[in-house]
Amino acid sequence: MIDIGRDRPAFDCLMRLYPNAVSRSHWDPTIKRSLVVTYPSELQSDPSLPDWPDYGLLEDMRGPLFAALRAGRVVVLATLFRVEGGGPRPEGTQMVFSQPSDGPLEVHGFMSGGCVEADVARHALAVMATGVAMRLVYGPSSPWPDIRLLCGAEIEILLERITPGDVAAKGLEQAYLTRQSGVWVSDGTTRRFELGSHRHDCQWTSEPFSVARAYHPVPRLVVVGSDPTALAIASLGVTAGFQTWLNRPKGPVSAPPVSGLGYLRQEPEAALKEIGLDPWTYVAVASHDADTDHPALVAALRSSAAYVGLLGARRRLPDRLAALKAAGVSDEALDRLHAPIGIDLGGKAPWEVAISVLGEMIQNRRMPKTSKPV
Repeated sequence: MIDIGRDRPAFDCLMRLYPNAVSRSHWDPTIKRSLVVTYPSELQSDPSLPDWPDYGLLEDMRGPLFAALRAGRVVVLATLFRVEGGGPRPEGTQMVFSQPSDGPLEVHGFMSGGCVEADVARHALAVMATGVAMRLVYGPSSPWPDIRLLCGAEIEILLERITPGDVAAKGLEQAYLTRQSGVWVSDGTTRRFELGSHRHDCQWTSEPFSVARAYHPVPRLVVVGSDPTALAIASLGVTAGFQTWLNRPKGPVSAPPVSGLGYLRQEPEAALKEIGLDPWTYVAVASHDADTDHPALVAALRSSAAYVGLLGARRRLPDRLAALKAAGVSDEALDRLHAPIGIDLGGKAPWEVAISVLGEMIQNRRMPKTSKPV
């Protein structure tokens, strides 16, 4: 980042590299100095974003980040690290920008629901070209009155350039592949990745400036069942960003007609063992067959899975709980069981049930204190 009060030589160097550069003054309230955002004049025009913002449907930016770096492309990572006034997106929200040699700018993620994305993309191109990190402020104290968030909030975003071979990015990818938590710490120029849990999803300090963004394993969903409701739950899980498997014991050899869905045909105990249940895994038992449901529940409730739910009639629940207890499942484990599964929305159609199930899982993930087993 360029602070002309502190780093004038770097600014002068950039001006020599880009004599036709355009500057925009940016007052940073955290350091009470004027930052100059500098980018070549050929990058002034807004990048062409798609007419439909499907680039914002992906929440986890690690996939496109790793893919671009593996392809040898420079990446700009944008991190929303400060939100004041209840913005539409939480702190820690990210976007990824990369420029293929034979195509348009690739964009993933969103920051505000359409208010600032094009401007962030333009600045990302500047960071991509110069390698100089930027901090962008949008809202009441922003120097750009033509860009406002309709909600009235103020947000601040860090843009940093990441090149293939970056050590921190390699550490992040290794943690991603081995399902370990960690934290990305960056000041925009230097960065590191550290394994271990972090109390906050995103934290930042002003002196010295630094952003710490926590990463956790991708949430996984295992659905045990074979009927349209089980298929709807699994389909919605894929759409919602879960790594999802459907377990249909002795099911057909052909895979389910859902793109991105894993499929296992063995008995539930073997299937759950193969997948491996951890604190970021959610299990929905929805076969309607006690001989299938029971071993699946025993295995899931004895694991560290974040969520275990059972689809079925409430009147049958006492007998099912008794059978689980007789099988040695502890009272503490039984207290974790969500049964009947899902938030009560009053609907029984496959997609209605699927929405209620995914809703409860997301509630459990985002608001664990309010998500209680029945």
